[in-house]
Amino acid sequence: MKSNEDIRRRLGLRPVINVSGTMTSLGASIVVPEAVQAVAEVLPQFVEITDLQRKASARIAKSCAAEAGFVTASASAGISLAVAGAMTGDDLLAIERLPDTAGLPKTEVLLQVGHMVSYGAPVDQAVRLAGAKVVPVGTATSAAGYQLDGAITERTAGALYVVSHHVVQYGQIPLEEFAAICRAKGVPVIVDAASEYDLTGFLAKGADLVIYSSHKFLGGPTAGIVAGREDLVRAAFLQNRGIGRGMKVGKEGVVGTIAALDAWEKRDHAAARAREDSHLKLWHEGLAGLPGVTAVIEPDPTDNPLDRIKVTIDPAKAGLAAWDVADRLAAGDPPVIVRDHEVEHNYFYLDPCNQHDGEAQVVLERLLAVLRGAAGDPPQGDARERLLARGRKGLESLLRFPR
Repeated sequence: MKSNEDIRRRLGLRPVINVSGTMTSLGASIVVPEAVQAVAEVLPQFVEITDLQRKASARIAKSCAAEAGFVTASASAGISLAVAGAMTGDDLLAIERLPDTAGLPKTEVLLQVGHMVSYGAPVDQAVRLAGAKVVPVGTATSAAGYQLDGAITERTAGALYVVSHHVVQYGQIPLEEFAAICRAKGVPVIVDAASEYDLTGFLAKGADLVIYSSHKFLGGPTAGIVAGREDLVRAAFLQNRGIGRGMKVGKEGVVGTIAALDAWEKRDHAAARAREDSHLKLWHEGLAGLPGVTAVIEPDPTDNPLDRIKVTIDPAKAGLAAWDVADRLAAGDPPVIVRDHEVEHNYFYLDPCNQHDGEAQVVLERLLAVLRGAAGDPPQGDARERLLARGRKGLESLLRFPR
């Protein structure tokens, strides 16, 4: 851990502790030693990238029970390339013309409204970047098979299914039903499974292509994995001659992904889960009995083999609202970044999957210092306005980049 801290401090960066999860904004995950070594070994060397991608295809096919695969810049890039390939096939002229889709017979992509979310950018934008038109299916909290079936026309190039904690977790069409309806009409199903453990289940449930992040649970370098039907993989890979050029991945990303997949196959997943559970137990017991604080262990909403602690704050009893606690943790030394995407509802999560040795104890100590120091200190101002101000502050910081 010392070397990680050294480079961050040399660059003038805060050495944060991540209890938010595999978040891109925090660097996603701790890269496994096997991938670090592989990247270091390949960086000084030259390789034939297409041949390297063939090696990656064989590794991805084995890990994902797929016909083929390739590595791209990110999962988001994988969505765009998969959609583009579904429209163009292996027509090189059509590939060079994208995002101009004039003359292409199929340019529409179906997407449930409850899956039309943001992962830092709108998921539908990844579709539109390829030149495709997004066709919404259902409503935000309810979609049915007949609505999906009715949305399929002769213009339908594919259908995107998003698996994420961001999506609406009820009232959506199950993947098996979604895939069966699409398959009956010859429509390929693309699954965005960027942050999922399961490398084989989505194809087994009927998906034609599935997209993962190399840099999340796999612990690889920043990259995306596209796996599935060979013809669709090939069509998506050929987009590197078109819109995919700006999404290209380097030798280090491909080699690092291969190494991460190798390591994933050999990893002691039960031991990793036990380590995470020990963190959860430490936090759960440590927060017990604090005024206005309720800590509950909850399973992952997309069935990853991972639990988190949901920390609910009663401002009247705790002296602070949940967003105040999250802000003070992030502003402290060391900064602790919690999973606070729904903090306006007065709760946040602690994710145990990215802890270096000793950090779980530091997280608890920082939490206790903030919560115990807040007794009798009522929150100031309107809660909604303070939340909006927090969002505006973040946006203003982004707009000032690079100053």
